[in-house]
Amino acid sequence: MPIRDTLLPVKRRFAAGIDLSPREVRLAVLSVRGRGAAPVSVEGLVAAPLAGGAMAGAQIVDREAVAAALAAAFAQLPPACATRKMTCAMAVPGSATVVASVALSRLAPGKPRATRAQALAGVEQAVMAEAERVAGIERHALAVDWFIDDALLDAGGNALSVTIAATPRQHLETRVEVAASAGIELRALDGEPPAALRALRHAAELELNPHERYAALWVGGDGVYGWRLSGDMIEAHLRYPAPEHEDLADALRELGGGGALGCALGCALIGGELELLGSVGVAIADIGDLLGCSVLPFECAPYCDDGSSGVPAELRHAPAFAVAFGLALRGVLE
Repeated sequence: MPIRDTLLPVKRRFAAGIDLSPREVRLAVLSVRGRGAAPVSVEGLVAAPLAGGAMAGAQIVDREAVAAALAAAFAQLPPACATRKMTCAMAVPGSATVVASVALSRLAPGKPRATRAQALAGVEQAVMAEAERVAGIERHALAVDWFIDDALLDAGGNALSVTIAATPRQHLETRVEVAASAGIELRALDGEPPAALRALRHAAELELNPHERYAALWVGGDGVYGWRLSGDMIEAHLRYPAPEHEDLADALRELGGGGALGCALGCALIGGELELLGSVGVAIADIGDLLGCSVLPFECAPYCDDGSSGVPAELRHAPAFAVAFGLALRGVLE
């Protein structure tokens, strides 16, 4: 007689996200019960100070200082987290990654009707050559990720473009080595902007109407990233500073659609180091005026329950944890 599934124990899965900033290491540990649509819970949030000069942009300058900060952060986790087996992920700044969208016909000429399997098998060498070209670095020194972009299809349902992301391999190898010296095994590395966007989209599912058009903004050490979203679709995106924008206000107006009919936003979610906005002369209230909507700072508080009662209030409400949250989110949901 088979045992009913409902009587079997459901395993809780844990994952940690590690965000290196010039001033501190931020660590978020999330858990989810089983798979599917189970709610995500925050098990721990930690911020450990990092010695000045240990980081220079994407470069880890003082490996010992970063390893010590990582070890100190993990040592502050609640005992319930310390005894758990969990996947760990770390981010690389967006400035260290080149992202390009390339026409599939350019990578695989003469195969406009190729199936997905044929396209994947036939363009790898062309992808590596394109990554080498856009990054300006020889392919053996690059870490490259790429995928057939489903957001753009022709009339026959065939993919038209390939998205390529490339970063110097040294940035990834250094992070793996530094984490290992702190006793941490990294299972994934991700870009800061994608990780932040993942966190902001997850927050939007909880906070906003499912059919509401909204903006997601993230403020990092290398600038401001923004996306205009409608459902699962990214309608527009920005990165500032950028040559095409005179200032951040100009970039935000464009992201909001410039007042065009059908582009109205219901809300904007913002995460990251919001204190850096002052250096570009923009306040959160200004962002709301430029986008024509209200602005909600990202926070982990909605995902904190009895299991995270020891998390300080200032960390629960800190928008800077967007990247760490997004990294851990990937670990528990994949």
